[in-house]
Amino acid sequence: MDTRSLVVDTLARYLALCDVPARAEGELGDLFTEDAVWEGGGSEYAEKFGRTEGRAAIVEMLSAYLPPTPHFRTNVHLLFPGVVYVNGGTAQGSWSMQQLSRYASGAAEVMVAQLDVTFRIGPDRPRISAFRTERLFSAPLTGER
Repeated sequence: MDTRSLVVDTLARYLALCDVPARAEGELGDLFTEDAVWEGGGSEYAEKFGRTEGRAAIVEMLSAYLPPTPHFRTNVHLLFPGVVYVNGGTAQGSWSMQQLSRYASGAAEVMVAQLDVTFRIGPDRPRISAFRTERLFSAPLTGER
């Protein structure tokens, strides 16, 4: 498998592990470098998420949204085709992502974000070294399921 495909697989695995209920097995932490940075971009996400540094801190932050914490009742991420540039031992990619969520409160929304992600290419797999998400669009969903 080529490096670009491995990068996309790493990001897709990350998003699958963030779905509720989770549709993939594994550890979120294994997808990040030890010194990774995860941050919200744009005025809304910079305020909501800020900047988290380090693998352990990122996993702790993400875990606040995942079971057993009752934040989401259901949640799915859809990744659209993006671009990936490989330069030696790193790769940078940019994707649009759609997220459909029903919260524990019963409220539901659709959201679209821009993901800009940097990876370090290791001997076993690419790992996320910088993750930036910026909300581009959101709207409530109505109706019960």
